[in-house]
Amino acid sequence: MAWWEGVNETRVLIAPDPSTSGKHVGQFLSLRHPKTGNMACYLFIEGVLQELHWFKQSYGSWFLGDYVCEDGRLYTATPVDPVFILLPIFEEARMKKGDDQGKFRQLDEIIYIDGYPGYQSLSSIAEKSMQIVCDLKEIGSTKFFRLNDLKVLRWLSYKVHQLKQTLPTLDMNYAARDEKDTLFDAVSIVGEYLKEKPWLNLLCSKFKLNLQEAANAQYTEVVLHSNGSGPSSFNPVQENNKVDKKSGRATRQTKKAKVEESSKNIKDMFSRAARKGR
Repeated sequence: MAWWEGVNETRVLIAPDPSTSGKHVGQFLSLRHPKTGNMACYLFIEGVLQELHWFKQSYGSWFLGDYVCEDGRLYTATPVDPVFILLPIFEEARMKKGDDQGKFRQLDEIIYIDGYPGYQSLSSIAEKSMQIVCDLKEIGSTKFFRLNDLKVLRWLSYKVHQLKQTLPTLDMNYAARDEKDTLFDAVSIVGEYLKEKPWLNLLCSKFKLNLQEAANAQYTEVVLHSNGSGPSSFNPVQENNKVDKKSGRATRQTKKAKVEESSKNIKDMFSRAARKGR
């Protein structure tokens, strides 16, 4: 069965098409969002894990051939580092207490999460991905993993530095910001995928940033995760065709959707037509 079959309602999704290669079949996976712990939907295609985002204007529908799709939202699938998604379950699996570093566990044990069979579909990428943040023991042909705090913090710091270098190249306003503000934005972006304890706390401490300010600066989409209406919350099988009327304003420009200056609201166009007819 193709990965889009079983969807009761039509959606417009921009994502890689596995049919072009003919080697793999993509699938939607229900996983925990790494920050909120709420169920979120991801797309797994050809060994690449992708998170789902959506954007919708106030008024809009899609014309698909002879069919009108009432849901005018545009869904996109973008790659996400699987370490972010797997980090919380590896943290739980080691059962760390105090200064004790916790237990080594087999990969099959770690990714077996009751109610979330989707994690087991990530076994093909979990081993290679998590070695960068885990200690590894091999007994015979069996491998055992345990999260390493220092390795995790080093990996998170690397992600922050990558973002810090990339952000000024994306927008002139970013290029004009001072180094501290850019660092703050980079930590806030990475923080969208981290629980406050322990990782966001440790990351802010390392860069000497105020945790509360970093938490307040995160995108409004993180808040939307909790009510199932934000990025990665789209469930193609279970979601009903409702439009979330609640909206928030993003605090950084990278998440704001630009509106063309010459574009007009369709509601205003009908209003003008009605006035002319009087």
